[in-house]
Amino acid sequence: MPGTKTEVEQYLKDFKQKLKIWRILYRDDRGKNQQTLLDLEITPLQRITTIEKLELSDYVDGPIHERLHGISEMWVFGKTVKDYEIYIKISLGKPNSNVICISFHIAEHPLTYPFKEKKP
Repeated sequence: MPGTKTEVEQYLKDFKQKLKIWRILYRDDRGKNQQTLLDLEITPLQRITTIEKLELSDYVDGPIHERLHGISEMWVFGKTVKDYEIYIKISLGKPNSNVICISFHIAEHPLTYPFKEKKP
């Protein structure tokens, strides 16, 4: 079941607060995440800045139950970087530990943004 506006806003607030304290762990062992940085010629600092700027209108999906590691729920957002739509999947991670960026790569299909205002 998709998150409500209130749930998404609270999640982003919690994520950004935890990010300031514990920083972020990237799943760069996933080739397409690292390849996106190379293809778009963006630095890890530019990637963190993109993640820090996520907002309600960037929401795509979540919470999604994380089955692989049972860490915490995952949330999906999208952001445009250098004219490419980027698929971003993040998690709060374990308590007293880093937040996690599972995915940060060029979207493989168009994303749907339930809270983005439609352009006339």
